[in-house]
Amino acid sequence: MDLYFSPLACSLATRIALYEAGAEANYLEVDPKTKVVQKDGSDFRAVNPLGLVPTLRTDDGTVLTENAAILQYVADRFPSAGISAESAEERSRLHQWLCFIGTELHKALFVPLLDKTAPQDAKTYALTKNLSRLDYLDNYLKGREFLLDHFSVADAYLVTIINWTMATPPIELAKWPNVKAYYERLRARPSIAKASAEEFELYKAELARHKAAA
Repeated sequence: MDLYFSPLACSLATRIALYEAGAEANYLEVDPKTKVVQKDGSDFRAVNPLGLVPTLRTDDGTVLTENAAILQYVADRFPSAGISAESAEERSRLHQWLCFIGTELHKALFVPLLDKTAPQDAKTYALTKNLSRLDYLDNYLKGREFLLDHFSVADAYLVTIINWTMATPPIELAKWPNVKAYYERLRARPSIAKASAEEFELYKAELARHKAAA
C-alpha cells in the first residue's frame, strides 16, 4: 500500500498505526505547498484532487481519503495488532473519539491557529470557543492510560494533534496536566517515537527546501 503524507501533518497518525501493526507500506512525501510528490515529481492532486494528506492507496488500488477512514482501515486490515475495537460497543467509542479528534480538535481548534493566513479574529474565536474541548479531554483522561481500554488508532491520531501544540504557543499543555501526562507517556511508545523522529527530520528538510526556493 502507498501512504501519501506530509511531515508532521495529521498523516503522521497513519504512519504510527502502520508501525504499530508492523505493516509494510510505501511512504510518499507530498510537499504541502506545491503538492508535488517528492519521489517522482508528480502532481499529488492527480491522486487526491483536494490535495490533502493522508491519502492511502490500498494493495488493490483503492484510494482512501480522510484520517478517520484510513485509520479504521489500517486497524481492521491488521487485526492482530490490536489497534482496532474489540467489540461492537467499543467500535462505537473508537468512532466517537476519531470524530471528536478530527472535528473538535483538529479542524475547529488547531487549523485556525496553524493557518498563517487566518486573521487574528479567527484565531481568537477558535481559542475562545474550543479550548473547552481540552478541558473535556483532560477530565476524561484522568486515571486513564489510553482513550479506550488499550492503545488504538484513536491514540495515534490524538498524539499527532497534541504534537502541534509545539507550534501553537497560546495552548500551553501545563494547563491540562492529564493531557500533558498522556502525551509525554505516549511519545515514548516505540511506534510513536520512531515515526515522530523520522518525520521531524523530513520536516526540517522541507523547511530548508522552501527557504531555498523563496
